[in-house]
Amino acid sequence: MNWHHFIACFFAGLFLTNVVPHFVSGISGDRFPTPFAKPPGKGLSSPTVNVVWALFNLVVGYLLFRVGKVSSGDTLALVLFFAGIAVISLFSSVRFAQKHAS
Repeated sequence: MNWHHFIACFFAGLFLTNVVPHFVSGISGDRFPTPFAKPPGKGLSSPTVNVVWALFNLVVGYLLFRVGKVSSGDTLALVLFFAGIAVISLFSSVRFAQKHAS
């Protein structure tokens, strides 16, 4: 695999993991921060914006998953995919811990 496949694996993990909080918040009717909120990433966006943002992340993540050939059985591809999941999970847990504080 080429180097760009490995980068795609990492970002596939990021984008696919980012689907979860936005989709769950959106279909639950809850507001949650998105890049489109005011201020970006701190304000709360509507449930509909969250669902649309989740679906966008799902499409991009899927495309990166395919480009990265994550399912090819390459151990490094899987490690990078799960590293992307871990990075955004940890970042989000810290970043959004204060989303209701203001």
